[in-house]
Amino acid sequence: MALNVTLVSAEAEVWTGEASLVVAKTTEGEIGFMQGHEPVLSILSQGQVRITQADGQKIVADARDGFVSMEGDVLTIVAGHAALVD
Repeated sequence: MALNVTLVSAEAEVWTGEASLVVAKTTEGEIGFMQGHEPVLSILSQGQVRITQADGQKIVADARDGFVSMEGDVLTIVAGHAALVD
């Protein structure tokens, strides 16, 4: 089992899929999300969102100006700007 993750920007869906770990920078500091995490609603700070996919591959995105929402095993990151980093 894994987290169902969606990362969207104002322009488009940036990434969606299953992940074992997601780390996002918020105004409260960095938060790591795994399956079973308690519900969270937090303001997204400028920084990187680091996603470890269920198969172990890593994805990094720059994101800012938005929020992070965790409910059940669904993590949604909505950003004013977000783009994958090579």
